[in-house]
Amino acid sequence: MELNNQNSFGIGEGELIEIIYELPLPMRLDRWLVSKRPEQSRARIQHFINSGLVLVNYKTAKAKTPLKNGDNIQIWMPPPEPLIYLKPEKMDLNILFEDEHIIVINKQSGLIVHPAPGNKSGTLVNGLLFHCKDLPGINGKLRPGIVHRLDKDTSGCMVVAKSQEALVNLQKQIKEKIASREYIAVIHGAPNSEEGQIVGHIGRDKLNRLKYKVVEETSGRYARTYWKLEERFGNYSLMSFKLDTGRTHQIRVHCAHINHPIVGDPLYGRCKKLPCKLDGQALHAIKLGLIHPINGKEMIFESELPLDFQKLLSVLKVK
Repeated sequence: MELNNQNSFGIGEGELIEIIYELPLPMRLDRWLVSKRPEQSRARIQHFINSGLVLVNYKTAKAKTPLKNGDNIQIWMPPPEPLIYLKPEKMDLNILFEDEHIIVINKQSGLIVHPAPGNKSGTLVNGLLFHCKDLPGINGKLRPGIVHRLDKDTSGCMVVAKSQEALVNLQKQIKEKIASREYIAVIHGAPNSEEGQIVGHIGRDKLNRLKYKVVEETSGRYARTYWKLEERFGNYSLMSFKLDTGRTHQIRVHCAHINHPIVGDPLYGRCKKLPCKLDGQALHAIKLGLIHPINGKEMIFESELPLDFQKLLSVLKVK
């Protein structure tokens, strides 16, 4: 119901949602809310809880509060954030597939996915809004249709939802690891074995807030990356990666952690002369697998390597 007056939360306009917990087994508040509100991101749910916008039995709760059968949960949903500067912009998009529910893009390096403070235009979202007239908004954020993202200087396959039904389904596929994402990269050095995995909790670097690093379990989020050595080029190697989790900068952080950073990475790479000029780091999302969110068809998309990545491989093979 919509309320315009002050209420038990001490705030004004918004939507008050009241739910009775009916599961026989206890569950953490944040996990239960994510399962009940799949259109909301986990980060947004936790922000609501930390801001005191969720009450359990009429008392403020914490994310780890255990819910029991019969508990009363009240969630105060603030009005959506205004999307006033999400302006459609004509943009050349490399479209791999499109129908009324999804669009799959081969994103170029150097393109930011969604607007943020300091980057209000020229993003993939601005281009998508021009191309897709009815792109849905997600939770009042500036990320309409965005299901997952690629870093600015990472190129490759991305799927974007064009309907709310597709959005919720694709979010579930990524969460439950039904969707698969494969990457290819050139790294400094060469690993001792042909394949393996990197496991390490990832958290923000306290000395540089723009960076992430492998940290203790208590201060980061679990992350696992599978890798395979594809080819050696002296002091460099071509590697393929599969994500078991999808943390921010995950492949870049894990590669740096094992002392084989990605070539051209401005944050985690080595400061040395590169074999050739690169538009971004030599990291490309080469393959994306998913189940079509509406018709259930299994789909696999592959994207061609950028020209600068192809040139890098050519130069390394000659050396």
